[in-house]
Amino acid sequence: MTVMNIVQAVNRTLRDEMRRNGNMIVLGEDVGRDGGVFRATEGLLDEFGAERVVDTPLSEDGIVGMAIGMSLYGLLPVAEIQFMDFIYPAFNQIVSELAKFRYRSGGQYPAHVVIRTPYGGGVKGGHYHSQSTEAYFIHTPGLTVVTPSSPHDTKGLLLSAMRSPDPVMFLEPKRLYRTIKEDVPDEEYLIPIGKANVVQEGSDITLVSWGPMVQTCKEALPLAAKEKMSVELIDLRSLMPFDIQTVIQSVKKTGRVVVAHEATKVAGFGAEISAQVSERAIDSLKAPIIRVAGYDTPFPYALENSYLPKPERILKALRKASSY
Repeated sequence: MTVMNIVQAVNRTLRDEMRRNGNMIVLGEDVGRDGGVFRATEGLLDEFGAERVVDTPLSEDGIVGMAIGMSLYGLLPVAEIQFMDFIYPAFNQIVSELAKFRYRSGGQYPAHVVIRTPYGGGVKGGHYHSQSTEAYFIHTPGLTVVTPSSPHDTKGLLLSAMRSPDPVMFLEPKRLYRTIKEDVPDEEYLIPIGKANVVQEGSDITLVSWGPMVQTCKEALPLAAKEKMSVELIDLRSLMPFDIQTVIQSVKKTGRVVVAHEATKVAGFGAEISAQVSERAIDSLKAPIIRVAGYDTPFPYALENSYLPKPERILKALRKASSY
């Protein structure tokens, strides 16, 4: 076991996989000499050289286009986009090309690409460095979308992403990069993509979340316990495919659901979770499904702490569900 944070887990996992797989390439803006804007690739250039750790121009569409080409010729590119907010110049490459290759080629060309990108607020980044727009990519058939909430899950999910035949969007919650440390096994382990984690079992309310908001939900749990609410917290970990069966199993036990995420409420992924629960388990519901989310505005700089859901907002939703 080694105690590490999420950045260290990313770095260690990339390094270990590059040692194992000589076809793996890391590319992106400043990933080499500077070790990435968050230092997640620090030291990789020194060990593996400029042919395998590639500093690219400031061109997101070029980064993803290059990664697609590498993949089609048998390499495993892991591309870094410095902030999820900057990914949109590459949007056409991702949704129109990368997501379609395996399907349109009948499986002959899987376009095995991992795109790592930090996302979410909480670091005073303003509205160009704080957005949570995972729903765009969840909506695109052919893409796998994964987001860890801890160093342990980061290693297991990133290994699974790099060994998946499908293109994977690996979304890293940047406000958790250095705020959480825990024991991470030194030996190799994979966390299956598409399998949620029941963080805490409970009997009264199901609380569903993912990525950075999982830690906020954890902070709300002792507040709910003081008010005699037994909350079952589920970390989806994988957003596409997502483990709706674990959610439904929990809902049939509790009868109440709260979904919490940072993204804006309208058409956020919480809406899909709510719809799926309604379709599959409406007879088990004892209260309306409640969503706790960011507001439907551009992400504010000065009012960041008001925009981001806090434990008190989650507690308020839990109270509402409990008392209905």
